[in-house]
Amino acid sequence: MLYAKNLPGWERALRVVMGLAGLVFAAIGWSTAGFGLAVAVALMGAMLALTGLIGFCPMCAMVGRKPDKGR
Repeated sequence: MLYAKNLPGWERALRVVMGLAGLVFAAIGWSTAGFGLAVAVALMGAMLALTGLIGFCPMCAMVGRKPDKGR
């Protein structure tokens, strides 16, 4: 494994839910929110969902968050 998980289970679940909510908002509000906002929200939602599924957040690692030890 190339990385150590640094997100606890509750945060992983929250990231997946919020990421999917962002993707749904971007898909539904594509025409009303504007292209730029919809793309930005879609990218943020995809990043949140992926970090939640993988369990590793590079930004958290950069600021010194310790790996998850079964929390």
